[in-house]
Amino acid sequence: MSLYEDLVAAWVPSKHEWLKKRPLGEQLVDKLGKVQMFSYCAHELLFLHFGTSSEVLDHLSGADSEFVGRRHLCSIPATTTSDIAASAIILSSKIAPGVSIGEDSLIYDSSISSGIQIGSLSVVVSINVPGAFDGVVKGPVRFMLPDRHCMWEVPLSDCNDRVIVYCGLHDNPKTSMSKDGTFCGRPWKKVLHDLQIQETNLWSSTGVSGNCLWNARIFPILPYNEMLQLASWLMGLSDQNNQSMLNLWKNSPRVSLEVLHRSIDFQKMCLGSSMHQADLAAGIARACISFGLLGRNLFQLCEEILQMEISGAEICKDFLAICPSLQVHNSKIVPKSRAYQVKVDLLRACKDEALANELEHKVWAAVADETASAVRYGFKEHLLDASHGISSSIHKGNKVEIDAEKQSLLRSVKVELPVRVDFVGGWSDTPPWSLERSGCVLNMAICLEGSLPIGTIIKTTNTAGVLIRDDASTELFVQDPASIIPPFDSTDPFRLVKCALLVTGVIHDKNLQFMGLDIRTWANVPRGSGLGTSSILAAAVVKGLLQIIDGDDGEENVARLVLVLEQLMGTGGGWQDQIGGLYPGIKFTTSSPGIPLRLQVFPLMANPELMLELHQRLLVVFTGQGLAFLLVGSDLLVMFCQHVVTRYLRRDNLLVSSIKRLVELAKIGREALMNGDIDELGDIMTEAWRLHQELDPYCSNDSVDRLFEIVQPHCCGYKLVGAGGGGFALLLAKDVNHADELRHLLSQSSDLDVKVYDWNIYSQS
Repeated sequence: MSLYEDLVAAWVPSKHEWLKKRPLGEQLVDKLGKVQMFSYCAHELLFLHFGTSSEVLDHLSGADSEFVGRRHLCSIPATTTSDIAASAIILSSKIAPGVSIGEDSLIYDSSISSGIQIGSLSVVVSINVPGAFDGVVKGPVRFMLPDRHCMWEVPLSDCNDRVIVYCGLHDNPKTSMSKDGTFCGRPWKKVLHDLQIQETNLWSSTGVSGNCLWNARIFPILPYNEMLQLASWLMGLSDQNNQSMLNLWKNSPRVSLEVLHRSIDFQKMCLGSSMHQADLAAGIARACISFGLLGRNLFQLCEEILQMEISGAEICKDFLAICPSLQVHNSKIVPKSRAYQVKVDLLRACKDEALANELEHKVWAAVADETASAVRYGFKEHLLDASHGISSSIHKGNKVEIDAEKQSLLRSVKVELPVRVDFVGGWSDTPPWSLERSGCVLNMAICLEGSLPIGTIIKTTNTAGVLIRDDASTELFVQDPASIIPPFDSTDPFRLVKCALLVTGVIHDKNLQFMGLDIRTWANVPRGSGLGTSSILAAAVVKGLLQIIDGDDGEENVARLVLVLEQLMGTGGGWQDQIGGLYPGIKFTTSSPGIPLRLQVFPLMANPELMLELHQRLLVVFTGQGLAFLLVGSDLLVMFCQHVVTRYLRRDNLLVSSIKRLVELAKIGREALMNGDIDELGDIMTEAWRLHQELDPYCSNDSVDRLFEIVQPHCCGYKLVGAGGGGFALLLAKDVNHADELRHLLSQSSDLDVKVYDWNIYSQS
């Protein structure tokens, strides 16, 4: 089997008839023929091969070309000093003014000087045209590469020479002259006739069926300007005297592609490419830092710069020295979290890990501050003052006697909430994304096993202090509420309630001067469920506290306060979990950045038949991974979140494009449900799961992969809920019969330790 031909042909319907006649062809078509392919940019790869040059261009200009970045790690001139087509893809290249590049051409790892014209649908790789040749050419070099041509440059291993190689985009190097082989798009016979070249100049014998471009000694090894002149002549573009060009070519040492591939100095080629990219990255980083826009991924640029082993670290140190003045100058337009992250990345590039770790805490503190400010103007100061707002009339350990009038104010509040399952859109709700860009999430509130699983009971008492109890029979009594101040230890089991006391103003507004609180919480779901348990429990406590003090316990206000609470806890969550639990049914929720952050919840008023079908076909399955998820602590969830947030602060292009796609899928999912198309919702769930794995590869594991592999024949969609890593999965069966088969399969499977939960959509009566 040829991986190059057979395996790829399985994904190309037009090749299926050909493939079926090959060994294992039927099996390949059966297993891979209907598998959808996706574009994925893996920055860590050292080598990637698409296929022929024309296949590369077809891929880059195809239907999915919107996912392809057309400018990356490049230096290009202003549009008034060059003619560069918008569809041209320029990667790791430096383009001088006075250059023309045509539509859909690819320029990679090159330096192109003034006076060079590159046609449309051409590929240029590792070409480094100097600006002028000392003592030979005055002024810019003039050269034109026609449409549909390829040109590349390689170093030779046995000398310091380099060779420029070129051919037509559709030339097949292995097609012989006798079988209509071509060079630069022209038949060999025409090339020989027009240039007056003899077959013996190219091949050792004439009329042999194996004579082709692959073994033609056609590429001269000469000084750079002469190689370019002969390239124009061999392509049929030169106006110079044919005889002089012919003599220069015949008298020069020449190589074929066959010989060249055995003579390339790959180490020198890779080193030269690395130095070229490092130099480009240094220039881009310097411009980014100097002008203060900070829209680039400085972390990735530093990785490129550090390929220059000696000077790379010194360059990063120079950048680091610019940061303090940059942060002051741009404090009104650059978020502190982003500025701190840039400095952290530069410190790591300078090998100062200790200072980077110390500064990293400021990144998360800045995210929390920015979130608090977006929820309510001045809210940050409100939190900081909370520890000083308690009246001195509260005495530690003393029981405050409350008169009859005050006793009548003692109250008890019970809040019970559902959990949420998310179909698509998660991560777009998470700060700082949701503070700077629009977010969209499609999720649903559900009851489990016939009950609301999350709740709290809050009672006022006539004893000063706060008693906190959870469903694990753990309790804490805080005599002096003034002692509740951030930051909180990540191992503190009561930090959620403590943060709720802060964000609601119960402490700050002196509500505990004449009373105490007894707060009991529970969450009847497996630990590490991914059902938004922590945020929904926070919403229940916040809502209950606001009811106790007659505050604004409206759903939107509670949702925003929980968003701040998450940052204060250090878990860094978004708004979708609390929205999912506070609002009934299926809803499409959007957020608009600004002060205050604006949330809009759009309930989906789907028809009863659709809801019944969804209930029959959607399986809510606990993967059995929740305990492991918990044993590494809630720190694992925090790690997921911080990893994604860090990539966003770095302006990771792949992450930004992935979350944008999740936002778009949430909109498409809303329309699918409104149109009654549950199957399309399944496709959206599966794509969302793929995008989640791009955002964080650790969101899945072997057990989850095995589960999805087993259930795939019965499903039109599947994903883990929440951030992933374990917990609950959603399995959308192809129909009701497949759903029944799935339930039976999962209950009988010895390979899987899973539980299918009874669920129903939560709707307020």
